[in-house]
Amino acid sequence: MESKKIHILSFKYAYEGIMAALKEEPKLIFHFLAGFIALTVAFLLKISKSDWIVIIFLIGFVIAVELTNTALEAVVDHVIQSTHPGAKLAKDISAGAVLVAALTSAIIGIMIYLPYIKYG
Repeated sequence: MESKKIHILSFKYAYEGIMAALKEEPKLIFHFLAGFIALTVAFLLKISKSDWIVIIFLIGFVIAVELTNTALEAVVDHVIQSTHPGAKLAKDISAGAVLVAALTSAIIGIMIYLPYIKYG
């Protein structure tokens, strides 16, 4: 019974983490909105099952990287209270990871959607 309670609590904590990140990080709201738009376009274009899998994975990937970036920034801000070149570097690299994930996902999304628009 205790094991089930721990698993349920871990989902609760994960949900609370996502909600806290949504309050703290406006870019995360943008990524959720972009994901919703991508899903709506996929639905309207009636994309294939394999294309759905890729689109859903990419949305989750970008949101997961943004959540990780938000967590890293929170830890760095908590541990290092002043301006520090190493802290700035860590935060910049983490933000760069989000940019790479988002741009890569956008390019793949265009590659998936374009044939449906062109021939659909």
